[in-house]
Amino acid sequence: MADYSERRFARILGHYLALIALAVLALAPIWIMVATSFKNDVIVQSKEPLWFFFVPTLDNYAYIMTRGKFDTYLWNSVIVGTASTFLTLALGGFCAYALARAEFRGRRFIANSTLLIRMVPPAVLAVPAFALVVVFNIDNDLAVLIFFYTALNLPFAIWLLFGFYKQIPVELEEAAIIDGATPLQVFFRIMLPLMKSGYAVAGIFTFRIAWNEFILALLLTGRNTRTLPVGAAGFITDTGVEWGRIMAMGTLIVIPPLLFTFFAARQIIAGMVAGAVKG
Repeated sequence: MADYSERRFARILGHYLALIALAVLALAPIWIMVATSFKNDVIVQSKEPLWFFFVPTLDNYAYIMTRGKFDTYLWNSVIVGTASTFLTLALGGFCAYALARAEFRGRRFIANSTLLIRMVPPAVLAVPAFALVVVFNIDNDLAVLIFFYTALNLPFAIWLLFGFYKQIPVELEEAAIIDGATPLQVFFRIMLPLMKSGYAVAGIFTFRIAWNEFILALLLTGRNTRTLPVGAAGFITDTGVEWGRIMAMGTLIVIPPLLFTFFAARQIIAGMVAGAVKG
């Protein structure tokens, strides 16, 4: 009995040590970024790196807020991320619902092949996207970026929401139709409340991709329509990399997705489908 307890204690201790090691590996880059954002150029370029004991400064954040056009880049990123997420969830929800409930030939193949389109990296689409903008002479950079982000994230949203719709019993819709509900009423009053978790997960991934994407934003935006990732890359100059300022910008870029994920996670838990149809 004592040997069993010792082996069980050693196994549990090993699991916790492994979790602690993984947590350190995951959080170390974030800590390095945040710590570097509070350093001046002398500390950043010192031969002996200081990660904990140094005199912090807010000069990098002050420069970004006053001279780095942070407000412009932030506003552009908010517009692009919010609009593309809304369009992706709206279009993806209707498409996923049709694939999950409508009966037609090739339905399963279409549902499974949507994810293959998402596997195409944005770098491959950058040159064709830029060529289309030049050929059609489109001037609204933010609208173009919203369009391409929606097209980029739509296959993944369809595939993800399709799985959530398939988990909802079709008997719920049949019962509502028997009670006199129209198809639109069934979708908006029955399906959407049960799909909160699915839309929350899809919204997290869609917003995160649109918020952090760099290649398309670099090619399709101008001086006044740049997003935050492109603005952060502006601190890489021909004279060197301004590490303190670029890390400060990176720290500010990380905050909105973290907040969005935190509040959406509560919706995931609250909106889970807890049961099925009572028989």
